[in-house]
Amino acid sequence: MDKRETGKLIIDHTSYSTTFSRRFASRKPYEPPVPGRIQSFIPGTIVEVLVKVGDTVREGDVIVILEAMKMKNRLISHLDGRVVAVNTAPGNRVTKGAVLVEIA
Repeated sequence: MDKRETGKLIIDHTSYSTTFSRRFASRKPYEPPVPGRIQSFIPGTIVEVLVKVGDTVREGDVIVILEAMKMKNRLISHLDGRVVAVNTAPGNRVTKGAVLVEIA
């Protein structure tokens, strides 16, 4: 028999008692995105890196081109700042969530 844990969920300020499966109880907790990190949203291959350390970028600038599922995806900066780290290069295969570029 599958062993389940009981617990409490709070949704829209309402508390619910429920049972959690082992898989749910051992899931990775949610972590909010870090503003200065440009991450891959899907596994793929880096086609081009359009910035280098020290470059100044503005919100909306294309930072990296990532090829996934036969499409070239442009990853854009969501803030203004200076590139402090580039953690990838053209030809690299990356996993979902990999930090490609860091902006401060």
